[in-house]
Amino acid sequence: MGSGRGFIAALDQSGGSTPKALALYGIPEDAYGNEAQMFDLMHQARARLIESPSFTGEKILATILFEQTMDRTVAGESTVDYLWKQKHIVPFVKVDQGLADVQYGVQLMKPLTQLEGLLERAVAKGVFGTKMRSFIQEANGGGITAIVDQQFDVAAAIGRHDLMPIIEPEVSIKCPDKPTADRLLMEAILAKLDELPDDRQVMLKLTLPDEDGLYTPLIEHPKVLRVVALSGGYSLDQSADILSRNHLLIASFSRALTEGLTVDQTETEFDEKLKANIDEIYAASVT
Repeated sequence: MGSGRGFIAALDQSGGSTPKALALYGIPEDAYGNEAQMFDLMHQARARLIESPSFTGEKILATILFEQTMDRTVAGESTVDYLWKQKHIVPFVKVDQGLADVQYGVQLMKPLTQLEGLLERAVAKGVFGTKMRSFIQEANGGGITAIVDQQFDVAAAIGRHDLMPIIEPEVSIKCPDKPTADRLLMEAILAKLDELPDDRQVMLKLTLPDEDGLYTPLIEHPKVLRVVALSGGYSLDQSADILSRNHLLIASFSRALTEGLTVDQTETEFDEKLKANIDEIYAASVT
């Protein structure tokens, strides 16, 4: 995970974001009657993507899973086992339980009341690490510091289970002063990294920066295993362009990865489009 060439595929849409993801895939909300049916359809879409011959460890280093996806099967095998044994892709799992209301221009994570049980199940299944998301809407120094403090506190609990935490304090691409928010976030993260014990590392998942090379101090920090970027609403072409200008920053895309994939495509059409997306993201990640 630390040195491989490639990127992370984010397949971790949860309850709030699943309807939109299904709609983009061509399945409207009136196609399912309840949450269980919705998640069944979402898993079918994810399984189709994971089983695609284009979806392999040759260009995809890791995949971030939703908790339910971790607990389900792909091709008759545990999703985690299938990813690692059949595809040689490192499995992560999303552990946050959504976002709290906006305060001081940011949204902290809701209390992670199910964290310990989820971490124990993840370890038992062979998951390598976790991911948790906060959201920054404004360049508010106090709010950004609060987000980073919370992320690192939870990361410490995750590290005690010998899992690798991905810290994701997303900066909205609609933030009125995004360059300032990006820099405030980087400075707050650097301060917390210096406090980590010698035997601990984290990964960072950050919004593509407006300033090329901004994250270089984080990428080079000895307490950081890898820095990855989220697409955050940019198109695939926009995301790839920004990513390619940031040396050693690699992708962890969700919407950009699945752009143009629909339920009514033939398997050949689906695989060809997915391969084109993967090739574009991989090229930008290794430039």
